Amino acid sequence: MLTTKAAKEAIALAMPTFGSEPVDSTAATGRVLRQAVLAERDQPPFDRVTMDGIAVSYGALDRGTRSFRIAGVQHAGDPVSSLGDDTHCIEIMTGAVLPVGSDCVVPVERITVSNGIAEIEPDYHAARWQFVHLQGSDHRAGTPVLEPGSVLTAAEIAIVASCGLERVEASRQPSIRVISTGNELVPAGKPVLPHQVRLSNGPALVAMLKRQGFEDCCHEHLLDDPDSLRASIRRLLSEARVLILSGGVSMGKADFVPQVLADLGVTTVFHKISQRPGKPMWFGIGPDAQSVFALPGNPVSTLVCCRHYVLPALFDASGRHARRPEWAVLTEDVTFRADLTFFMPVVLQSDVDGTLRARPVPTNTSGDFTALGGTDGYVELARAQSHFPQGSPVPLHRWDAP
Repeated sequence: MLTTKAAKEAIALAMPTFGSEPVDSTAATGRVLRQAVLAERDQPPFDRVTMDGIAVSYGALDRGTRSFRIAGVQHAGDPVSSLGDDTHCIEIMTGAVLPVGSDCVVPVERITVSNGIAEIEPDYHAARWQFVHLQGSDHRAGTPVLEPGSVLTAAEIAIVASCGLERVEASRQPSIRVISTGNELVPAGKPVLPHQVRLSNGPALVAMLKRQGFEDCCHEHLLDDPDSLRASIRRLLSEARVLILSGGVSMGKADFVPQVLADLGVTTVFHKISQRPGKPMWFGIGPDAQSVFALPGNPVSTLVCCRHYVLPALFDASGRHARRPEWAVLTEDVTFRADLTFFMPVVLQSDVDGTLRARPVPTNTSGDFTALGGTDGYVELARAQSHFPQGSPVPLHRWDAP
């Protein structure tokens, strides 16, 4: 039985990559960038004014000049104007090009204007290049501003647009099929009998995948019948790059999934991980390099395994940079006797000193998914240790940050 670390390493070694494709930058949100993005121009592309006021020559101010004749007005987007001589000023707006011959901006609040003359307050002290964002001070044309492996969120999309790119090379969206197995499962909206349970894992997995930008995914419910499973999974293997199954992977008489996958030519990479919840997890590679994740059917196990193994694997295959580890300290003692890695759901709180604290939220069993409501993620408690005192720093895994 693999450790959690060894399981991640085995997935990384076996998992095929998804490749890339050109994508309209306005439709690339959530994708992984697969090219370097270079600055189109200097940033800012000109000496940019950062305050409404008047543009003047600092040399004139330094010699004691306080009154300047207004030679014109320049708004953001106007062609650059010229001061003419240092007894003149230009009324200037935020975002405008600094007029030729000026090297200082005096805020509008510190001047009075009468009969075309701008008078600066007598006690106001200025400086050369005051309220001027100098050309190229952020970066020069041709500078790499985004590297391959960046996730394209709002900030990255803004950078792409600022570089004049209508399209970028981004990760190809994998086709994903989520499969719930079990005769006992009944979807919402259908009558449920006393001996049946509601189908929740499939919708939860699809929601988790779509939340992370994997839009090409849909869900099917299959019954615990080997022939039916074999036919449906064969079809789904022909449609998708990734299969994520929930249920049917343990040791019961109705746990047909591992054998059905073997019958269809899916090679087992591993079965079972030394962890709780989620010990029976299975992973393999299909005959046409499909990635197949078979997760335990208990809801807490399903969500933890998807977050801990499936989502990171999908991002790795998309070319995303690895995320930096995150830690939090426990707000109370936790004791766990089994020789397994323990994933404990938590609610996070941040103290005024900046310490991130994790309050454990125990579940009654791995079927107690209602306890996950309102949690922020889970902490990873190492198998080599059975007692974790209050204040212990432990690895943190947020639901929304794989």
